[in-house]
Amino acid sequence: MTQSQRIKYSVLISLLVLGIMFGLSYLQNAGIIGEKTFQYIAVTVAVVVVVVNGVMRRKVKP
Repeated sequence: MTQSQRIKYSVLISLLVLGIMFGLSYLQNAGIIGEKTFQYIAVTVAVVVVVVNGVMRRKVKP
């Protein structure tokens, strides 16, 4: 993986996380999910993004 590929994937992941958070916010405001569920899913998404970013960083070839 090159540095430019990593940047493209990072932007894609950022947009995906933004979409997930807006979706979760909508579901919470609609009363479909509660505050605790929102928090658990948001923390899980954050942890997954950190792990994926770490894996991508290791795969970048100089």
